[in-house]
Formats: sequence, structure tokens, C-alpha cells
Amino acid sequence: MGSRDRYLVGLDIGTSKIGAIVAEMMDDGSLEVIGIGMAEAKGIRRGAVVNLEAAVDSIKHAVDEAELMAGVEVDAVHIAISGPHIKGFNSRGVIAVAGKNREITRDDVRRAIDAAKAVALPTGREILHVLPQDFVVDDQDGIGAPVGMTGARLEVNVHIVTGGTTATQNIVACVNRAGLSVVDTVIEQLAASEAVLTPDEKELGVALIDIGGGTTDLAIFERGSLWHTGVIGIGGDHFTNDIAVGLRTPIPDAEKLKRKCGCALSSIVDEDETMEVASVGGRKSRLLARRVLSEILQPRAEEIFHQAWDEIRRAGYEKSLNSGIVLTGGGAILEGMPEIAEQIFDLPIRRGSPAGVGGLADHVSNPEFATAVGLVLYAQRNHIGEAGRMAGAGAFGRVAGRLRGLFKEFF
Repeated sequence: MGSRDRYLVGLDIGTSKIGAIVAEMMDDGSLEVIGIGMAEAKGIRRGAVVNLEAAVDSIKHAVDEAELMAGVEVDAVHIAISGPHIKGFNSRGVIAVAGKNREITRDDVRRAIDAAKAVALPTGREILHVLPQDFVVDDQDGIGAPVGMTGARLEVNVHIVTGGTTATQNIVACVNRAGLSVVDTVIEQLAASEAVLTPDEKELGVALIDIGGGTTDLAIFERGSLWHTGVIGIGGDHFTNDIAVGLRTPIPDAEKLKRKCGCALSSIVDEDETMEVASVGGRKSRLLARRVLSEILQPRAEEIFHQAWDEIRRAGYEKSLNSGIVLTGGGAILEGMPEIAEQIFDLPIRRGSPAGVGGLADHVSNPEFATAVGLVLYAQRNHIGEAGRMAGAGAFGRVAGRLRGLFKEFF
């Protein structure tokens, strides 16, 4: 492994912030975080680029900060993408086993996966992930790794995630213009799940709800695999806007108030607590009860969780979440979110903070960093090496790298 190959970079391009994490792969297989960069996201709205130059500047700022802290130069990154254009669905592929002894080879598995992803996509959409769930050999189902088994017919169930081609290309173009090549694009909830979910939770059944700035991303895992992905078009910025409108205060002050005094469940706020609220138009600031702020935040929190619950029920997984629900992302930091989620879902709830890395782990053990930390863990697990780096990787390079990673991850 060359010295450049030791470093993995995760770039989380969100609506409200851009986070960059540089991690070093150690000889013992562990991952040490050695650089962190954060910048306010400009030019991006709900996962889509709306101002290219502003977005490029924000990316440069975050990556420069991480490079400076790590003391290394970065040239290739794994990026997380999100937004309402992300859609996931399940598919199945069936093939006849070709070998003379009917022994299943990797080539058979590859053909089965190719058959599963041979689906007609609407114009303007591309496949981002093909994630195997389980295999069926003849009539025996629930098989994790069928290579070496004997059978006449091989089936595979996969979860396919697609994204809008232009939305994805624009994000990649921004990263390229910031002087970086993209090794792989990973959907936000898959990256976050790497950092915050335990193997036991994925096995028993769990929903991950990642509350970002512009959107809330949902992922449902069961039997160790991803079975459903969804995106809800509400996020932390909606809380901020509600505060700005409800308390007639400028948006930057509303954001500060939300972080400092916000609570999503008014019943746990003391009636006597007060806070200072800035006014618009140069008027004097006012003193208000903190409960007023909670009463503005609570309906929005309830709306996010009700929509998430509707999505889970629509997908038919309401009875499968034996490990409950894990909240992560910047919106999960808000006080009272786990309590209100518990009331709505009637399931065990926990806040998910990133784990599985060393080095500056204390600085990234915050739900805000879940996606960026998850990206470097994902990159380590699917380490593609030189072949995947050839690139501002065109779509084919990205897909080839992704399939190589997929087989590494699966066997």
C-alpha cells in the first residue's frame, strides 16, 4: 500500500454544512481520524447544486481545513449525496448455474447481480448502488455467500438505489472543480449507517433516520442487509425558518437560538426558563419564555417523525424494527428529539454517534459527523486501491469501482 493510499477522505456535502474527514489506515487495520474540516454550505439546496461557484468555494474551504489539520494533501475523495432525487427499490435476478459440476462461482454471482440490475430506468436516472440482500440456491433461501455451493439455479435479491443523473453529475463537477477526483458516490443514509449502526441492530431490524439540513433520509436494515431507502423533504433548516417566522428574528439568530435553547418537546421545558431573542430591523431584543420556542419546534419534529412512520408503514416494515430506531444527523442533536420520537413510534430510540474510528474520535463523536465518518469506514471496507483512483472517474469508472467494492464487501 503506497503512502498516498493510506489516506481516505470522506466529503459530506449537505444543505447546511460541508464536512471533510481525513483518516489514515493503520497497519493493524484500524482507522485513525487525523483531519477534520467544516464549512458552511453555500450554493447547495436539498442536496442539489444551485450555485456552482459558491459550492466549489465551500468544498475547498472544508477540504483545506482538513488538509491543514492532517498535514497531508488530498486528491481523491468519497462523497455522500442526498436529496429528493434519490430513489431505492428492490429487484431480483435469476440465472442457471453454468459450471459442469453445478458449483456456483463468483462469475455466476456476478451474472445474477447483472440480471437483477437489468431494469428499465426512466431517462435522466442512473444506478448509484446495487446492494445484495440474500441469495436463493434452487429452493433454499436466506443464503449470504453462495460461492462454492452446488445448485442448478441461483437467484439474488438486491436493493437498487438510483439518483438523478444531472444532480449527481453537478455535485461531482463541483468536487472536480475544487481540484479533487471522486472515487465513489455513496448515498447519505448508507454512509451514516456504517458509522452509527451495530451489526446486531442491522441483523435484528432497525430504521436509521438521518435528519440533515434540507432533507431527512431513511434506511431500513434487516437480516444484515439494506431493504428500504427513502427521503423526506423536511430537515433542520425548516426548524430554523419556523423560529425566524414565529419569533420574528433574523435567520442567523434563529439558528443560534435553535442550537442554544431549542427543545422539541415542550413538556420537558421548565416554565420559568427565559431566553433573549433578537429582533429584525434594528429593534431592541426581547426576553421570551423558552417554552414558546419549544411550541414552535414540536409540531415540525412531529411532522418529520409522522412522515417517517408513514414511509416505514408504506414499505411494510413496521413490525420488523426489533432494534428500534436510531436518530442521527445534525437535527438529532436537538434536545427532546428522542423523547418525541419514542411517543410517535412506540419503539426503542437512541441517538447515533459515529464509532469505529480512532485518532480524533472525540472531536467527531457527534451525530453531525455520522455521514463523513461513515464515508471513510465505507471507503476502508470497499478499498478499491489504484484501479478505482484513475478518475474524476466517469460513470463507467465509478460503476466498475463500485462493483469491485461490492464483491469485496460481499465475500
